[in-house]
Amino acid sequence: MSTLTYPEVGATRLGPLPDGYHHLHHRTAVGHGRADFEAAGAAVTDWRMHRAAGARLRASTDRAEPGTAVRVSIGLGPVRFTGLCEVVWTAYGKERIGFAYGTRPRHPECGEECFLVERADDGTVWFTVLAFSRPARWYTRIAGPLVPVVQQWYARRLGSALGGIVAAGRTGQAAPEHRYWT
Repeated sequence: MSTLTYPEVGATRLGPLPDGYHHLHHRTAVGHGRADFEAAGAAVTDWRMHRAAGARLRASTDRAEPGTAVRVSIGLGPVRFTGLCEVVWTAYGKERIGFAYGTRPRHPECGEECFLVERADDGTVWFTVLAFSRPARWYTRIAGPLVPVVQQWYARRLGSALGGIVAAGRTGQAAPEHRYWT
């Protein structure tokens, strides 16, 4: 049984994003063509993107699927912020691959975040992070306006990591690792 902490489950898939939350929308190009699209989609849904961005992540499945339990942790040294999430929807289509997870109890925030790769008509491969959230713990309430800044920074970091994975795949090299969050 799901224990999500918000009622608007799936809003990142169909929109609009619900009122009463901070909204995040970050979009960046990460490649071009079918091979880059497939590489990016695989890296998003098999958790490599998050790990390449420096997050510690444990999931109950090897690939995103509805109901997957996900534990994401970011931080420096002993100072870590951990979020317990559940995958609420997935997309494994011809021009759209990704998933969204929603917050579970004890997550620092309350809401939903999606990670989506799309191939445009011109072949550009776009990565999008779309989220709605609000503080759920005392420390995120105290952090106030810093939380959206960190969320935006992390979304950009994910896009950069994904772009690195895609570029490395073109050359057959290993993707660079980001070590800011260890």
